Amino acid sequence: MILVTGATGFLGSEVAKQLSEQGNVIRCTKRATSAIPAFLSPYQKNIEWVEADLLDIFALENALKGITQVYNCAAWVSLRQADKEPMIYTNVTGTANLVDLCRQNGIRMVHVSSVAAVGDAKPGELITENHHLDQATETDGYAISKLESEMEVWRGIAEGLDAVIVNPSIIIGPNAGTEGSGALFKTVRDGFKFYTLGSGGFVDVEDVARCMIALMNSQISGERFIISAENHDYKSLTAEIADEFGIKAPSTLAKPWMMELAWRFASFAGAIARKTPSIDKVSAKAASLTKNFDNTKIKKATGIEFKPLKTSVREVCEALKTA
Repeated sequence: MILVTGATGFLGSEVAKQLSEQGNVIRCTKRATSAIPAFLSPYQKNIEWVEADLLDIFALENALKGITQVYNCAAWVSLRQADKEPMIYTNVTGTANLVDLCRQNGIRMVHVSSVAAVGDAKPGELITENHHLDQATETDGYAISKLESEMEVWRGIAEGLDAVIVNPSIIIGPNAGTEGSGALFKTVRDGFKFYTLGSGGFVDVEDVARCMIALMNSQISGERFIISAENHDYKSLTAEIADEFGIKAPSTLAKPWMMELAWRFASFAGAIARKTPSIDKVSAKAASLTKNFDNTKIKKATGIEFKPLKTSVREVCEALKTA
């Protein structure tokens, strides 16, 4: 039997959907306060839901009974500085618990990390799986949590765990709504006038799930894979999004000092409103960086042909037009 952790989240729910469509009967974990995504309703006969937090070792042991494969999609994602240390503890400890139980019970795992845990390449070069994040200089709590979680999986592999690690770039898709990557689309839709000179990797959530399932069903073990469809500069991307919404593209360059002011103002406004700021220090800095990724390894391993980014952008925009 197959277990999907974090199955109420953006990626985890897509993995659960595709596994169900393939005729699998699966088990999915959720927290007591989490809502089951509406688009999984047609597959309920294939899904057994269990409440299990990765920090609760006893609930986790119960969820793993009879399981032979685990897709670990569970993670706490937060931009708030106040969440940094608890987020690192939660993500790393939860992963360590799952790694230990999977290793003890001979369960194969596909673990979702992030390109946030992959280091930088030299200027002009593509980032590959051989690059590694410098923990000594990293300040992003999420990146640190994903790196240290990945290290727990590597520890497990060294101890005999059968596992593969995936490092997706920015995941987009209609079911993100206006959260996560969907916030970029909402910002452009709402008339934001600025663009940055940075660039990054993007991939459709359906393709990430497809790659994970293909890797699970392969003989590959003890390796990591960057999953990214296309590298795209933010100026062109925001222009494409604006075009899909039928509005004017952002036309004013947001220079680094402007982004510095933006995140400080957003932080202040968020504190007053007691809401997560729309932009933080890390994302403000990243918006002006060039981070392009090499997807050669995952394409060779799975034979996947990624959905064109333009198609994904259109699908997301169509969904948000009615949101």
